[in-house]
Amino acid sequence: MAQAVDASKNLPSDPRNREVVFPPFGDPQLGNLETPINSSPLSRWYINNLPAYRPGLSAGRRALEIGAAHGYWIFGPFAKLGPLRDTNNANLAGLLSAIGLIVLLTAGLSLYANSNPPKALPSVTVPKPPADAFNSKESWNNFASSFLIGGIGGAVVAYFLTSNLGLIQGLFG
Repeated sequence: MAQAVDASKNLPSDPRNREVVFPPFGDPQLGNLETPINSSPLSRWYINNLPAYRPGLSAGRRALEIGAAHGYWIFGPFAKLGPLRDTNNANLAGLLSAIGLIVLLTAGLSLYANSNPPKALPSVTVPKPPADAFNSKESWNNFASSFLIGGIGGAVVAYFLTSNLGLIQGLFG
């Protein structure tokens, strides 16, 4: 058995001898790897259609989408798993907690904006990062303020839907 394994090391036709991980863009100095996961068409399509990388969006529009999604999903764990989950005010506590976390995340984004962040570099998954969205302190601050608006809006929508679930179910059967 060991002789068969040793013999397969010299056969280019053996699938175990095919390389699947390469340096990105052929340059091993970049510090990233091109793997079957991050370079697959499905992964590239998915990542490039996220609001952070979708072409043609302004920094404010990107942040509104990202903030709304985060505000919407952050509400749930606070409302349904928080310490007030079995009370009548669980949804309100979840809303206030989600808004508080969105405010803290916005403060973190503002601090990052003031740290003079580097420009986005091309990678295997995102070969053309958006050039205008994250290239200056002003665009990062615009991103942070729009994230705050979107995040609070997403949390309010989640609160409204959860608080009026009986009414909504009655409308749609």
